[in-house]
Amino acid sequence: MELIEVAKHYGKVTVLDRVDLTVAPGEFIALLGPSGCGKSTLLKLIAGLDELSHGEIHIAGRLANYLKPAERDVAMVFQNYALYPHMTVRENMGFPLKMSGIARDIVTAKVDEAASLLQLNAQLDRFPDELSGGQRQRVALGRAIVREPYVFLMDEPLSNLDALLRVEMRAELVRLHKRVGRTTIYVTHDQVEAMTMANRIVLMKGGVVQQVGTPAEIYATPANTFVATFVGSPPMNLFKGHIGGAQFHGSFDIPVPARVTSGDVTLGIRPEHVEIVEAGDKEGLAATIDVVERVGPDAYLRMTTQAGATVTARVDGASRAREGERVALRLPPARLSFFDAAGNRMSIDKEG
Repeated sequence: MELIEVAKHYGKVTVLDRVDLTVAPGEFIALLGPSGCGKSTLLKLIAGLDELSHGEIHIAGRLANYLKPAERDVAMVFQNYALYPHMTVRENMGFPLKMSGIARDIVTAKVDEAASLLQLNAQLDRFPDELSGGQRQRVALGRAIVREPYVFLMDEPLSNLDALLRVEMRAELVRLHKRVGRTTIYVTHDQVEAMTMANRIVLMKGGVVQQVGTPAEIYATPANTFVATFVGSPPMNLFKGHIGGAQFHGSFDIPVPARVTSGDVTLGIRPEHVEIVEAGDKEGLAATIDVVERVGPDAYLRMTTQAGATVTARVDGASRAREGERVALRLPPARLSFFDAAGNRMSIDKEG
């Protein structure tokens, strides 16, 4: 599937600004971003539920711009399940095939196969109001699976579930994708869903694609400061300053790991890469622990340096760190990221 300069305007308001994306057959793509970034609009354009303002959408090698939704060979799974309350699970799952005129025995066989895949065999004769939230979501997935589409389109399908069930359903969806092997476009505002499920992430803001990459690439090498702070919990520490004389000068001064163009920059480091050492360490930055947040196996330390910079570190949950404690911080040169005055990632000449 391929999107070429896809754009959507409502009058003078640009909701999507020339999105380019190539999706490999069988790939799981997550459209990630804050509310209002355009990710659901992009999904609707692919589905044919909204009209393009500009660009082209190709599905399975066909230009889909002028195809009706039913002709695009896509199946959509919505946030609110959209099940028919007067139909049983079997009837809900088989409804798309029935409406397409598929023979009853074929419909029955496909529904039984999907029900087995989704562990819904015991619920086939029940009605939606007799099911749990997770079971209803499985029925919605089953209704899409029986159609055997070229592309699955999923619009925040887990957002109505409680936290524990979301974790279980994430694993179910990953397992299902491996079994079915269909191309999947998955909309979410939850970075954990995107990071744990997708082959690649398309991170969006204000209708513009900020970065496309694997979860590891986006986490380790964010394209800009927005990506750096949106992906990761806690987010990347960012410090404004400038480079001069092979040094970063800001709320603290440290040597840079390689030659970086002189000028205004933002230095970044992930919380897990901040090293805590004993107070008085000559190579460390003096700081005081303000807050200790213990979250299961991890502890988040919110600290303030002598010059007033705020730094967050993620350490082992068994750490004996305490509020008010004086420590020293080390920022390993190899772990630093640099962003220019516009907030874009800077390439570093490590041999310089």
